[in-house]
Formats: sequence, structure tokens, C-alpha cells
Amino acid sequence: SAAQLGPPRPTRPVSAADGYDTWASRYDQPGNQLIDIEQPVVRRILDQLPRGTALDAACGTGRHAAYLAELGHAVIGVDASAQMLAVARARVPGGEFHQGDLDQLPLPGQCADVVVCTLALAHVRDLGPVLGEFARVLRPGGHIVISDTTHQWPVVLELPGGDFAYLPHYNHRTSDYLAAALPLGLQVRRCEEPAVPGPAVDPQAQRPGAPPAHPADIWSLQR
Repeated sequence: SAAQLGPPRPTRPVSAADGYDTWASRYDQPGNQLIDIEQPVVRRILDQLPRGTALDAACGTGRHAAYLAELGHAVIGVDASAQMLAVARARVPGGEFHQGDLDQLPLPGQCADVVVCTLALAHVRDLGPVLGEFARVLRPGGHIVISDTTHQWPVVLELPGGDFAYLPHYNHRTSDYLAAALPLGLQVRRCEEPAVPGPAVDPQAQRPGAPPAHPADIWSLQR
């Protein structure tokens, strides 16, 4: 009910760079269930790849860049957020970091043996130019490792001063990634779709006419 939810608060969209600038100081705090599910899967894949030069695209605070360095890769990181890059540089002092966008990577062609991009492409409307950039900087025989969310709501951030904003979010389907990747000559080697665990629901226990336990994405009601 409205009484339980409290008064409405206006929210506005912000760019991914501005949003993550705000989030940088607390992004790595414990309790992010998404990272708890995603990170072990990505690391199991990275463990099996040959060592070389690894690009962490949209590297954020450098959580994967640090792991790649531990595995013995020479690490390059790119992110649009200056504040996130500051955290990553402190975390991986031996890495090479650049500020830039995913669809215009500030890097030469064929400079990486591995490209990693995690929990970032949901902020991108068109996957084609970004996957094209990943293919451009990848050396022949290299690997691209992507993770992201689907059926997820936008991240809402509290800004300095108490205002609220949300990051752009696009629920790409697995077929959207394939449609962007396959024309580039990329080949699928592995695909995993772990799910966020939810409460067990007995459909028979719901009242006739009651709303479903997990309603459709309510964030679609936003402009």
C-alpha cells in the first residue's frame, strides 16, 4: 500500500559514468548478491585461459583486473568512470588503465589475448558497436568473456544531497548477444545462466485472482 511504501520520490536517469562515479566508494562493499553469483563463474572460465595480455573492459573498481593480474596476465583496464578508475589503479598498481567508452576503446587493434566485460553491457543500448570493438582489439585465437544480467531492474542510487537517480538498463536476451557476436566471426565456447535464488512459492496456495508472487518488471512503468 502507499502507506507502507511512503511518499513518492522523484528519480532521474544519469549516465553510467556519472552513476558509477557516485557508487565507486561503496561498490565493493559486501552484500551484492549479483557479484556473489557472477564472480565465481567468471573466475572458473578465466582459470582455464592461457596467460597473456588481458583487457578488463568496463573494469570498474578492478575486481576482475586484480584477479587477472594474480593469474599472471599483463592487465589493461578501461572504464568511463574516473572515480572507479581511481580505485582500480590503487588496487592493481601494475596495470595500465584508460578512461574511455566501450564503443570507442582507446586502444590499438589486436592488443589483447583476453577481453573481459562483466556486469556492464546492460547499460548499453546497442551491443553491435561494443562487440565490434572487442573483436577489433582481440588477437587471433583470443577469448572474450562476458557476464551480465537479464530481467533486472535499473540500479537506483542516492546522490549527494538526498536526491535519487537510476542508471540506464537494457534487458538484452542471450540471442541479442549472439546476433552481435556471430557476424564478427566469434564462436561460442561456453554459456552459463545461473539464477538468483528466490523464495519457494506454491502456486496452488495463491488466492484466485491474486497477483503473481513475482510480478512483471515494475520498472517498465517509469518513463
